[in-house]
Formats: sequence, C-alpha cells, structure tokens
Amino acid sequence: MKKNFILCGLAGWCMEVLWTGLGSIVSRDPKLTCRTSVWMFPIYGLAAFLEPIGRRLKDRNLLCRGGLYTLLIFVTEYTSGTILKKFHRCPWDYSGQPANIRGLINLCYTPLWFCAGLFFEKILSLSGKK
Repeated sequence: MKKNFILCGLAGWCMEVLWTGLGSIVSRDPKLTCRTSVWMFPIYGLAAFLEPIGRRLKDRNLLCRGGLYTLLIFVTEYTSGTILKKFHRCPWDYSGQPANIRGLINLCYTPLWFCAGLFFEKILSLSGKK
C-alpha cells in the first residue's frame, strides 16, 4: 500500500503539473508556468485505495468503473478540501467557476476525473504485476 500511495501521489502531481501547464498555454503564458501544492501529494496518494475496488470491478464495464472512480474522487476532493479550508490551507478554489459546490469541487471536471480514475486503475494494476 505504501508503494502505491507514493506512486499515486507522484502520478497525481505529474498530472496536475501537465494540466496547469496546458492552462498556461491557453492563457498565453510564454513561461508555461505550472502550479501544484505539497498538500496535493497525499491527496493524490489516496488513489491507492482504488486498487482493491478496481480488483472487484475488473469485470464491470468502463462506464461503471469510471463513474464510481469519479464519484470517489469528488468525495475525496470535497472532504480534503473542507478539512484544508478550515485551516486556510486549501490550494484550490472553484468559487468563480460554473457548476462548483462550495468552491471545493467543480462538476465541469467530471470527464477529467473519470479519465484520472481509469488512469490510476491502470497504473495500480500494473504495479501489482510482478
């Protein structure tokens, strides 16, 4: 579990750097600045808990698996964001965006979290193979 936690934390960080870097392209930032937070490492690391769920769902279709992962990611994002917000440490704020819930989750990101969940499923299944 420790290895998968580190693997998911690092993979999540890389995804976030890529995502925010792409955002820099859209905003025409010539430096292609990327942003993340150290707080994000353990949050993405929690994706390691998807591994036993993925094993149980392996025979289910893509929409079922991805849908459940998306829901779990939103619950994790909302819960961790609520905790961090109490201490003024939450590195994200979706308040100015459409389809946000308390500024902690953005339902517009559903397709991204769907793909991220399946990505974590894949890297976790590959890490389990010796």
